[in-house]
Amino acid sequence: MADRLIVALDVPRIDEARRLVERLDGIVSFYKVGLWLAFAQGIDGLIGDLLAAGGKLFLDCKMLDIPKTVEEGVARAAERGVSFVTVHAEPSTMAAAVKGKRDSALKILAVTVLTSLGDRELQAAGYRLGADELVRLRVRQAVGCGCDGIVASAWDRPDELRRLASAQQLLVVTPGIRPAGATIDDHRRAGTPAQAIADGADYLVVGRPIIAAADPAASARAIIAEMEQGARAVT
Repeated sequence: MADRLIVALDVPRIDEARRLVERLDGIVSFYKVGLWLAFAQGIDGLIGDLLAAGGKLFLDCKMLDIPKTVEEGVARAAERGVSFVTVHAEPSTMAAAVKGKRDSALKILAVTVLTSLGDRELQAAGYRLGADELVRLRVRQAVGCGCDGIVASAWDRPDELRRLASAQQLLVVTPGIRPAGATIDDHRRAGTPAQAIADGADYLVVGRPIIAAADPAASARAIIAEMEQGARAVT
């Protein structure tokens, strides 16, 4: 179960990220690098060191651009040996990303609807669909474009999404995870580790509950224990 926990290195400096990786050594082997660190001095060295140590890396860059630019951006990630990369779930973007991975093992994940967005926020942004409908539309489109997986909240019920899209092998990576009883921060559609695993999430992305904890290692172990509870609930 520990292999299914992805820790988000959402800190402002590379030295902080390195300290977190050291404190989580032997517990966590999969890390997410996103916009917090994307432009920090030394990011290339951190990425190289994580991969050289045998860890897995989720590059959460949420690509959205003209198709050729997305294709080449994904190709560079594939060349580095990154495990997962995110793109926005727009058909031309997803198709370009799938083309860009070529014959690599890189998994293309389509971001459906951010966990910070609910119906009201989507309406304010000009969307005619609510969160549930938009997620389902984008899952079907992601499958049609050949994406390996999606990023979707625990509220979206991963197993149900697979059934609706007739895609049982679709990877579902779930952010917005908060331990039972914790505050949900800026997430509108959060879920507990146990709930997300029981509902079919393949991987959980956890940031603040671990990286902001006084003892990140203990927090990671507690979350893994909650994930194991969720797995037992469906066996």
